[in-house]
Amino acid sequence: MRSALFAVFSVCALILGLLPAPSAHASDTGYSYFEIGDVSVPTPGRTEPGLMLMGGGEWSYDAWRWFLSQAGNGHIVILRASGDAEAGEEIYRQIGGAASVQTVIFDDRKASEDPRILAMLDHADGIFLAGGDQANYVRFWKGTSVQKAINDHVARGRPIGGTSAGLAILGAVGYGAMDGGSVDAITALRDPTGPAVTMVGDFLDMPYLDHVVTDTHFTARDRLGRLIAFLAQVRAGGDPQAKGIGVDEDGALCVDKDGVGRFYTAGRGYAWLVQPQGVPTLTSGKPLDYPAVHITTLGTEGRIDLKTMRISQPVFEGTASVVAGRLEGVPVDPHAPWSLAIHGGAGVIERGALTPEAEAAYRQGLQAALDAGAAVLSNGGTSLDAVEATVRVLEDNPLFNAGKGAVFNADGVNNLDASIMDGA
Repeated sequence: MRSALFAVFSVCALILGLLPAPSAHASDTGYSYFEIGDVSVPTPGRTEPGLMLMGGGEWSYDAWRWFLSQAGNGHIVILRASGDAEAGEEIYRQIGGAASVQTVIFDDRKASEDPRILAMLDHADGIFLAGGDQANYVRFWKGTSVQKAINDHVARGRPIGGTSAGLAILGAVGYGAMDGGSVDAITALRDPTGPAVTMVGDFLDMPYLDHVVTDTHFTARDRLGRLIAFLAQVRAGGDPQAKGIGVDEDGALCVDKDGVGRFYTAGRGYAWLVQPQGVPTLTSGKPLDYPAVHITTLGTEGRIDLKTMRISQPVFEGTASVVAGRLEGVPVDPHAPWSLAIHGGAGVIERGALTPEAEAAYRQGLQAALDAGAAVLSNGGTSLDAVEATVRVLEDNPLFNAGKGAVFNADGVNNLDASIMDGA
């Protein structure tokens, strides 16, 4: 078996040896370096200002083609603090339209003063900040020549993009994750000034983002509440104009030189504009109260003007609130699929075993439970609140008791049968 595996490995190694690969360099200077393409050729087109704000997950190739066009289809530099050169390979070989892609992977702050890296950034037609851990970007770049080089690049009218951790630091104030974790919405709303809510300012200067806090993986990781908590801290800390932009996974908000943004996606989702009303009063260790937070979503058909913070053709919008650290009244995506867990009663009732009258009674009870949960969702409540409302109705119905559970989706299909309650 071992000899067979060795033979397979040998063949794979031979094949890989025949394929062209990006050149790579590593040193003791605090970074690794990869390149693909020809870094010496002239930039084919004209560079234009632009922001590509990506929410993490899969890439929209249409967004990337827009970004590469803004970069004159020239030389792209990817900055990161973990990972490898795979992103550069994908840009150069699969997306196409870049003269070269250089990747710098930082592992030490000293690399931020390296003349070679600074020369790369000066030469770059477009800079892209990869995902990872934004705390590393803060520790490695803030207060260094790399920070200045990134800001100078943007000031010269050249495009910049970022995804996930790379987007988190593009706003005027960013969530730095400096405590080594990633704060969730419940924790942030419980204490917006707490040690887990580490906001970092005076870092990167982006056009049209001078009063913006960004967040990523927005719907997938339920981050609306934490973005509101971020904004509460920033507003209470001296910027009453602070607003939030959240970007869903697989999506990218691409902003042109006039501040007009278009949303691209490789799947579904939106860009979220979060605009609190007023400045909250924050007390250390206490949950947040915020009576009005306006929320507007941008899909692929509309546009956002970052000069006025208005969205044309919003997908949906509404005003939420935070009461004692609890987010309420969130506007509902009319296109989002949903599932509702319900308590189905002990035992199994065979099909056809009920009289018509008994079956009608069971169906009426189930419908009342579903209606209770759906009403919570329609009013912007959380999925947990919807389940609680549903189970309460069933627990009050003598036809149902603790034992089995089920998950019914929006089409009425039962997807699960599991014990979910102990009857206490």
